[in-house]
Amino acid sequence: MSASTLPSLNAVLNATAAVFLIVGFWCIRHQHVRAHKFSMVAAFVVSSVFLASYLYYHYQVGSVAFTGQGWVRAVYFAILITHIVLAAVILPLALTTLYRALRGRWELHKRIARLTLPVWLYVSVTGVVIYWMLYGL
Repeated sequence: MSASTLPSLNAVLNATAAVFLIVGFWCIRHQHVRAHKFSMVAAFVVSSVFLASYLYYHYQVGSVAFTGQGWVRAVYFAILITHIVLAAVILPLALTTLYRALRGRWELHKRIARLTLPVWLYVSVTGVVIYWMLYGL
């Protein structure tokens, strides 16, 4: 696979992770615990593959400049900055949330999951938006 195809793959992986997160949330709200576990582990695996692909791509290519002008430039950088900050936070949050679930520490798991889910979902969705703004405009 060439490095030029990785941004598209990364966007698909981010979108897939977002879908798994939403499905997992729906499942736990409807007491489908087994489906919730599957969905959340799948989101974690897909996000991990994304991270490896993302790091490999940027190791090969470096950074990609945003060429948009005007108001869209300010919107892009506002999304990018929040995305980067929260992306740095989501890995330890997701690992802690997963660890607590695997240990059966349900109250602690639920408490941190209430923060982890919206942050993780934001990072996944804004990853797709950033891709679209960089390559789709």
